[in-house]
Amino acid sequence: MSKKVDPKIDTALKHKLYEASVQNFEVDVDFINAEYEKNFGNAPLTLREDFGGTGALACHWTTIGDEHKAYAIDLDPEPMKYGVENHRSKLTPAQQKRVEYVEGNVLASHGFKTDVVVAFNFSYFIFKDRSQLVKYFKGVYDALENRGAFFVDIFGGTECGEELVEETEHDDHTYFWDCDKFNPLTNECLYYIHFKTHDDGVKYERVFTYDWRHWSPREVVEAMEEAGFSTVKTYWEGDDGDGGGDGEFYESTSEENCESWVTYIAAFK
Repeated sequence: MSKKVDPKIDTALKHKLYEASVQNFEVDVDFINAEYEKNFGNAPLTLREDFGGTGALACHWTTIGDEHKAYAIDLDPEPMKYGVENHRSKLTPAQQKRVEYVEGNVLASHGFKTDVVVAFNFSYFIFKDRSQLVKYFKGVYDALENRGAFFVDIFGGTECGEELVEETEHDDHTYFWDCDKFNPLTNECLYYIHFKTHDDGVKYERVFTYDWRHWSPREVVEAMEEAGFSTVKTYWEGDDGDGGGDGEFYESTSEENCESWVTYIAAFK
């Protein structure tokens, strides 16, 4: 009997489904602008997207205004190639000149400074050792202008350490967030993303793999403070009245836990 072979997903489809499932960079940008202006009194103009992948957020940043410039940094050339072909190519010639894809390590110095650095989709969880996390945060601090801000997202809740699969239905596909392993003594965890396309019923297993340490908000805040940031703020999402989030985030230091939550942390230089 021949061994069953899992279907292999096309590179373009992989990134398209990922962006449709987990990214909402317009909301992220609105939050960044609002909090930066609240703290510094003016709008940020330059942004660095760490672990940028396809650079979708960086490309969107250049559409805000003629002075907005962005960089997307990632080690993997594959998503960057997709981003150049599918995001940067849709910008005007002037906007294209103001977004730069950088194939490199976020721990390295890249010779430029920005008003804002972001590390979204929990990408910094890749640093399992606290000293490495602080090293990364210190590098971000040094790469920011004097009036600079660093934004990350973070998730948690009573279900986040449970080995289970969450399904989310979209118009043309199903998104699966699979917690395969979680070590309660170290908070090391292994997650997978699967997709199922509705038009053909094909399920693509383990399209993305995340071997992480799940950091808590308190741990992230303390690491940011150690890295030199003068002010670090935590936020919480408002309630829509039906047990879900309303998409509006407010500054907070104490909240009641729930099954699952996602929020922001912002560090100001």
